[in-house]
Amino acid sequence: MSFRFLMSGESHGQGLTAILEGIPAGFEINPDDINFQLSRRQKGYGRGGRMLIENDTVKFFAGLRHGYTTGAPVCLWVQNKDWENWEVPMSPLPVDMDNSEIKEAVNKRKITHVRPGHADLSGALKYNHEDVRNILERSSARETAIRVAVGGFAKSVLKSFGINIVGHVLQIGNAVADSKNITHSFKELKEITENSEVRCADKNAEIAMKLEIDKAKEQGDSLGGLFEIVAIGVPVGLGSFVHWDRKLDAKVAQAIMSIPAIKSVAIGAGEKAAELFGSMMHDEIYPKENRSDYIRKTNNAGGIEGGMSNGMPIVLRAAMKAIPTMIKPLNSINLEDGEAHVAHYERSDVCAVPAAAVVGEAMLAIVLLEAFLDKFGGDSYTEIKNNYDNYLKMYQSR
Repeated sequence: MSFRFLMSGESHGQGLTAILEGIPAGFEINPDDINFQLSRRQKGYGRGGRMLIENDTVKFFAGLRHGYTTGAPVCLWVQNKDWENWEVPMSPLPVDMDNSEIKEAVNKRKITHVRPGHADLSGALKYNHEDVRNILERSSARETAIRVAVGGFAKSVLKSFGINIVGHVLQIGNAVADSKNITHSFKELKEITENSEVRCADKNAEIAMKLEIDKAKEQGDSLGGLFEIVAIGVPVGLGSFVHWDRKLDAKVAQAIMSIPAIKSVAIGAGEKAAELFGSMMHDEIYPKENRSDYIRKTNNAGGIEGGMSNGMPIVLRAAMKAIPTMIKPLNSINLEDGEAHVAHYERSDVCAVPAAAVVGEAMLAIVLLEAFLDKFGGDSYTEIKNNYDNYLKMYQSR
């Protein structure tokens, strides 16, 4: 059975839930590893007040016994601590609207002033809601917390096969990292970005990025940016060329584009590929030199050729737009009467690019886990490990 997962939950509901299906038995899962990933998502210069309320941790309700997967569906849950302030207006059960206090509490949270750039207007019209709260709660980026929990789970499985992932920020607003100042060592890149408030490996650019965020905050505005995700240790052959929906790069692009506020995804050379001659674009292949893989001196393909991983690091970049919720709101309309109004302001971040990089890591891990289990599938860790080892011996002997 292929790996898949489903999520549910609202921004100010009781919590966020995910069910993972197709996880083989015998994988050791440490909740601390997943909680570490959740803590990374909450960090970042420019984050808002919600991060001061929540202290995200994962709970397992099914699918594990004594720290090991059993082969049954896995259920994860992340609590919303802010729920205590929303029990009445977000109650999933009927409430007594004849009670003046309850009616006031519900109406206080009602939203009719839609935000340009958000799901508000399209969602309200599509689902025929008068209260945009019904759209905002699920379309909020708060749901990325459970994605990161699932991604943390995926990372734990992939790490046991030598696959590791790191994300770092390349640009926020007009502040851009200099590639000359970014280490090419995966270990160093991981260490440096973990100690950066904006997850940037260029210290000079980090200062400029923070100044950009400060400027936006002073103006009541918001900022987007660009981040890069790198996965190393990915074996040759994940994905396939035989059908459009099995191509690894297509799945990666879809997963990253599903992150709120992401507007473009580039793999390898990305849009630069449009200006390169073939002799400059394609990564030449050289004979093995006491190594298990053929040698490539460049990686313009970003680790994926013909819809399949080629053994090189998978490298992608994603552009995140500025968050549409701003202290200084844009012109909009009141959904109740269609008249002009300013957009609603809901507590939000000034910049969430560093957090989006963590979410990007999670989504890439999820896609790679799906492709990995499709390729080496079995019902237990031991079976998968045997399949994986035999495959490596086979293709590395070629």
